[in-house]
Amino acid sequence: MMREPRRLKEVLDQGQFAVTIEYNPPKGTNISGLVESAKGLVGRVHGVNVTDCTAAIMRASSLSVCRILYELGHDPVMQMTCRDRNRIAIQADLLGGHLLGIRNILCLTGDYPTVGDHKDAKPVYDLDSVQIMQIVQGLNNGRDWAGNKLDGPTDFTAGGAVTPEADPLGPMLAKFETKVKAGAQFFQTQAIYHPEQFASFMQAVRKFKVKVLAGILLLRNAKMAEFMNANIPGVSVPQEMIDELRAAGDKHAIEAGVEIAVRTIKAVRPHCDGVHIMAIKATDRLPQILTNAALG
Repeated sequence: MMREPRRLKEVLDQGQFAVTIEYNPPKGTNISGLVESAKGLVGRVHGVNVTDCTAAIMRASSLSVCRILYELGHDPVMQMTCRDRNRIAIQADLLGGHLLGIRNILCLTGDYPTVGDHKDAKPVYDLDSVQIMQIVQGLNNGRDWAGNKLDGPTDFTAGGAVTPEADPLGPMLAKFETKVKAGAQFFQTQAIYHPEQFASFMQAVRKFKVKVLAGILLLRNAKMAEFMNANIPGVSVPQEMIDELRAAGDKHAIEAGVEIAVRTIKAVRPHCDGVHIMAIKATDRLPQILTNAALG
């Protein structure tokens, strides 16, 4: 029997521990694997993020996949970056998303095109992530960015991203406060691998009346962990975790990665309002992580 889906805002407002997951849309039109995975998780998670051409790699639109997830019974979180759209297109996509049942928006700046697969693409960056949050606030209040009255307001919950393991942390905390003032109601963090450091970050931001979901990124093998350490700012996988993945061998590295993810979820749970689980190229492991971490 399928469980009744819970809405992310409702879970956060009630102070319950929220669980969100993430999918990349297909690079093409084959959506079957994503749909199959998502069907099995209806009622087990409270929100499902859909990335917006993450790492500047061209994929199907977040908006389209969000609608498919909505029809399955999920509460989608549409990611919206500034890289590819000007303020007119951003607002048009937000209104379009609202018409299609989407109520959660994660506001992001977006990776520069040179890191992706269309390196000659012209970046837009008309606005930044904070301004998208301000746009969302305006649309919720029935006005567009230029101050024109809307024929029907939106009812969005806006979210932002934060990197709790950034060094130094000061600038990140300042940006966090700016995003709160711009209307962010929840945050999903960059991958967490140092729960004690995350606990200190949470102490620093608890004065703000917003919800924070700790980012849990599944490590598939030691090579992936080393790549992240070399290329992802603000992420640092401890050497002992890399050793653990390597010791598991190629066949069993993913099992070690699941164990690390579950351990991390249990360590951060007392300090935050939920977790955001990212299982890149391993979404088949999401049910196992949820079960082993006693999340639903």
